[in-house]
Amino acid sequence: MKILIIGGTRFLGRHLVNAARVRGHAVTLFNRGKTNPNIFLQVDKIEGDREKDLDMLTGEYWDVVIDTCGYFPRIVRMSAEALKDKVEQYVFISSISVYADFSKIGINESDPLGKMEDETNEENTTETYGPRKALCEKAVQDVFGIDSLLIRPGLIVGPHDPTDRFTYWPVRVARGGHVLAPDRPDVLTQIIDVRDLSKFIIELIEQNVSGVFNATGPDYQLSFGRLLDTCKLIGNSDAKFKWAPPAFLNENNIAAWSDMPAWLPDNGEDAGFARVDTSKALNAGLKFHSLEETVHDTLEWANSRPADHEWKAGLKPERENELLETLKNNVQ
Repeated sequence: MKILIIGGTRFLGRHLVNAARVRGHAVTLFNRGKTNPNIFLQVDKIEGDREKDLDMLTGEYWDVVIDTCGYFPRIVRMSAEALKDKVEQYVFISSISVYADFSKIGINESDPLGKMEDETNEENTTETYGPRKALCEKAVQDVFGIDSLLIRPGLIVGPHDPTDRFTYWPVRVARGGHVLAPDRPDVLTQIIDVRDLSKFIIELIEQNVSGVFNATGPDYQLSFGRLLDTCKLIGNSDAKFKWAPPAFLNENNIAAWSDMPAWLPDNGEDAGFARVDTSKALNAGLKFHSLEETVHDTLEWANSRPADHEWKAGLKPERENELLETLKNNVQ
């Protein structure tokens, strides 16, 4: 097939390119040429800004477009309309954040989506991210109808992740010593290896599948204790985990998801966030790397980065030491 990817050089996009090319598909990238411009030198590229340069796609035709970086409904609608007669199918990478109510255990694809009072608001906040992604989905469906495929990933992890929201744990645990951990060992989390997500998307496209899919994993309930124990094993570490109750983290202004990556309290309004129903994707063929492979490959990649890498998630060592001392004194 001929596949157009909007974006394609940062994280999910670059893995989609690899997954498509491995399976023999011809890929064209449409992006601004600003992120990792020197990768995929043998791949066709159209350099332009999707907000201003959609006319650069005139005269070209593809079997499918994969939109990896649509965040604003206005711009996604422009892209869909510009490509309506140039592609057979529009694949939009959305997010499980689109759902309105995460207190439900087992959120599935038919559950209500979040809404915004002002749908023209383009201010970036954690509150507007999910509802805006839902509006982007609607824009695609309005234009492409049944020829649209909407993918709602959970936390995407693995090599080349620019967010550090998972990478923090393999690296921190490998460093050893006392490690501040969130909540308790049996609290759940959901993640998906970027390579598994990419392969799944390409396979759905090959089968001409449309519709909506929650896409996260694994295919069992993953506890934070198991995640950190796996990091300890793979990192050959002497780490000792010090589990901090949510009340302690709140009192010390330690934010879930950012300071304590990949974790949200599993009660109240967030009780369902790590229990999203992925049965539809599993039945459609979603498969997973083992947790050990994901941790190993993420750690190996992270160790190849510059020593002065500026972390975007997790605790700085000095702050973690302060908290460990405070937690120890509280227990005593």
